[in-house]
Amino acid sequence: MGGPTPILTRYRAAAGGALVVVAACVLSWALAYPASDLGASLARTVTDAAAVVTLGLAAVPLLEGPRHRRELRQRGVPALVAASATWVIAELVRLTLAAAEAAGRSVTDLGVQTAVSYATDTAAGRAGLLTVLAAAVVCAVTATRPHADWAAPVSVGAAAVGVVGHPLTGHLADSPVGGVAVAVHALTAALWCGVLAGLVLTVDHRGQWARVLPGFSRLSLTCVAALLVGGLIGGVLMLDAPDELFTTGYGRVLTAKVLLTVALVVLGWRNREFWLPAARTHRSTAGFSRSRAGLELALMAVALAAAATLSVTG
Repeated sequence: MGGPTPILTRYRAAAGGALVVVAACVLSWALAYPASDLGASLARTVTDAAAVVTLGLAAVPLLEGPRHRRELRQRGVPALVAASATWVIAELVRLTLAAAEAAGRSVTDLGVQTAVSYATDTAAGRAGLLTVLAAAVVCAVTATRPHADWAAPVSVGAAAVGVVGHPLTGHLADSPVGGVAVAVHALTAALWCGVLAGLVLTVDHRGQWARVLPGFSRLSLTCVAALLVGGLIGGVLMLDAPDELFTTGYGRVLTAKVLLTVALVVLGWRNREFWLPAARTHRSTAGFSRSRAGLELALMAVALAAAATLSVTG
């Protein structure tokens, strides 16, 4: 009897990733308590996870050569449509919850006029609308013109715009340097995590891993360098004293996120030293590559949940 089909494997990976993200979100909220609301943290985590997967799936075909790029994009179309549609829905839910919180009302008592006013008259609301539009563009392009030569660049660009919308209007919105630093941190982290998730969801064979993994390794080096610099600048600007890393909810979650990032950097270095050469020379099976990527993705999912919780922690 054969093993699970590639499609079943991808469904299992997606379901497992979702469970890890939710569990990590609850743990991050517990670290931040009482400075963070669990509902807002869950909503932001789901939204950010959908955004990361959307960006990654859109970008993955760009790692392939022209000969195989269309095949890889075609394999990722159903997942990309699902991820971007989930992003639209999750962002609308998050926007509604944020509007209700700002108005001091329950969601059932919010009213359409109040919700529209929040979305159009506040910086956070406009960022939410921009995110919805960006996700909708990716979904529409992928569903209607998935094989067009311009589809991948447009999808990547739209997803990137959606990813940076909220960081630019978040905690450091009043600091030009801080806002840009956090936006760069968020975008590069999303690209690093999202592309690896995209590989797990679309790459099935040893030969495909051999072709795309070197490109991902080069991309991850750039992303890690940029996100470390951006995160360091943002952390320094957010904290008034080092002891806040342990005495405040924000600081405790930030500390956990820093430790997770260190673990990811170490794991990434080991993968670059051992997994990459094996995959490039076809000495690594597709199953082994998926398991290595899955372990790294699990840590990334926990870090993503921590980052989402940070964004809604006072």
